[in-house]
Amino acid sequence: MRLGLPDFQRKSGRKVATLPTFRNETQANGGLNSSREATYISDESNLQEDIDVTEKLHVVCPHCGAVNRVDAARLGQGDRSGKCGKCHQPLFDGHPVEVDEARFRKHLDRDDLPLLVDFWAPWCGPCRMMAPAFAQAAQQLEPRMRLLKVNTEEAQQLGAQLGIRSIPTLMLFQGGREVARMSGALDAGGIVNWARQHAV
Repeated sequence: MRLGLPDFQRKSGRKVATLPTFRNETQANGGLNSSREATYISDESNLQEDIDVTEKLHVVCPHCGAVNRVDAARLGQGDRSGKCGKCHQPLFDGHPVEVDEARFRKHLDRDDLPLLVDFWAPWCGPCRMMAPAFAQAAQQLEPRMRLLKVNTEEAQQLGAQLGIRSIPTLMLFQGGREVARMSGALDAGGIVNWARQHAV
């Protein structure tokens, strides 16, 4: 499915989106500041159910793990300029994010973006061969999708829970659920096409 037009739906109580974007909060409120920082939501805060899901999405910062509210329209236009409202680092830089099990679960539980995850290991030759292609795919798929890398040697329990039997394995998650998986190395074009084809 082509990720071209915004497509929002509810699945198991979570917001699911194929195309998101940053909203300049200051400009939207009539201010003069041209900052592109997103609105930070602390883990302790309650997420308001009255938020218009056609405009705001939750995006986990790859640097500090803070949950940010961003505008779907800007992400849909491919705008990567948004910064975390807590640590002020870019929310997207066109590179996969290496995560441990805890950070993976944070993205899975709180991020409204589709997550494309590469499960790999340092000793795996095909994994090392695919790494540059996965990095190239991140440049094409962000900010409409978050790309993560999980080292199965360091996250063995997670690999077992997800039934990872061979590597590299690509898994696509949306709305906190697995929607597709594939084992074996792909080139950048193959990764992008596979991800777009299976995104809900």
